[in-house]
Amino acid sequence: MRLSRTLAPTLKETPAEAQIVSHRLMLRAGLVRQTAAGIYAWLPMGFRVLQNIARIVREEQDAVGAQEMLMPTIQPAELWRTSGRYDAYGPEMLRIRDRHERDMLFGPTNEEMITDIFRQSVKSYRELPQMLYHIQWKFRDEVRPRFGVMRGREFLMKDAYSFDLDYPGAVISYRKMMLAYMRTFQRLGVKAIPMEAESGPIGGNLSHEFIILAATGESEVWYDAGFERMDFSGSAVSHQSEADLERFFAEMTTPYAATDEKHDPAAWDKVSDQRQGRGIEVGHIFYFGTKYSAPMGLSVAGRDGIPVVPHMGSYGIGVSRLVGALIEAHHDAAGIVWPESVAPFRAAILNLKVGDPLCDRVCEDLYARFAGAALYDDREDRAGVKFADADLMGHPWQIVVGPRGAAAGVVELKRRATGEKLELPIDAVHARIG
Repeated sequence: MRLSRTLAPTLKETPAEAQIVSHRLMLRAGLVRQTAAGIYAWLPMGFRVLQNIARIVREEQDAVGAQEMLMPTIQPAELWRTSGRYDAYGPEMLRIRDRHERDMLFGPTNEEMITDIFRQSVKSYRELPQMLYHIQWKFRDEVRPRFGVMRGREFLMKDAYSFDLDYPGAVISYRKMMLAYMRTFQRLGVKAIPMEAESGPIGGNLSHEFIILAATGESEVWYDAGFERMDFSGSAVSHQSEADLERFFAEMTTPYAATDEKHDPAAWDKVSDQRQGRGIEVGHIFYFGTKYSAPMGLSVAGRDGIPVVPHMGSYGIGVSRLVGALIEAHHDAAGIVWPESVAPFRAAILNLKVGDPLCDRVCEDLYARFAGAALYDDREDRAGVKFADADLMGHPWQIVVGPRGAAAGVVELKRRATGEKLELPIDAVHARIG
């Protein structure tokens, strides 16, 4: 992508409405623009980050055996009345009527709809267990939307749903999904703490939030330092045995990560290295048994032919919220510092003298070698503007091409995360950073 032809409206000054770091930097770096309170348009650079996060989330859901589908954003109110949640959910639900005076709603979550789809489609215990997920825009009418995409009204979410024949099977699904979440966050380049949590309006009696550690986080968190050392990059989740999952789940829940409201000193008897920090919630998983399947009439024929009501779980990740959370965890005074896995581009090529035949030729050659993985700053601006915008946008690498270096057959390579700079032969750049 050539920056001269890209909609990337960077700002020197911080907009007055931006209260937190991620909101300020997303506006200044040209990732989003607000269209209404709590509702944002994702501009090309921001949308690339959103897609990269969704890709990693999708790959780890697929690895656990979940099947991707797509459900509508608009749902009939009757489904929610059947489950008993229509009136209980509160004013955050956007209730609407169609032209035939039928009550509808803009879905804040999909437990009712997936249960209805499942009861129409699955009839026997032989078809269980199953897990289904989708990545879809949702709407919750926050009374006071703030902090940019961190607490907006419209947001992109991955929500998954598990169906099992009984409680032991549901627990296995829950543990698989927890491991998938830890792998997802590790690939996104952040440390995530699983924390025992309230189930809220979704319901259930087994629930964990996932908290990303960030100095600017909204919640105070105590946790075992062992979480920072754990590695989840081994074999695929679907290949884990039940014993492996049992051991993993014990490791995840024994340290009792807790917020300040739930902090229980007695729970820390087994913890040798307690840490305190701040965090941002980016995911939530629930087991809620037959809370939805029973009232909505979902049953399958059991092994003995007697109808069985499946046990369910629900698993959410805030994909758009993660963009803000990642910035909160990865930034400095100059701008965003993207983890390489989610950056809009792997590198920014900075042409310090546009119009110079040699500089132009070197930049065009590098741009072609990166085949869409590099942003080419071909604007006729001062070098200082290009350096500032490259730091603000946060691409992992900056390839600086100037007349003197080009004549000598070298370019300057800067690593955004550390500020480290080195000179490399032009032909060695692509091999060095991929």
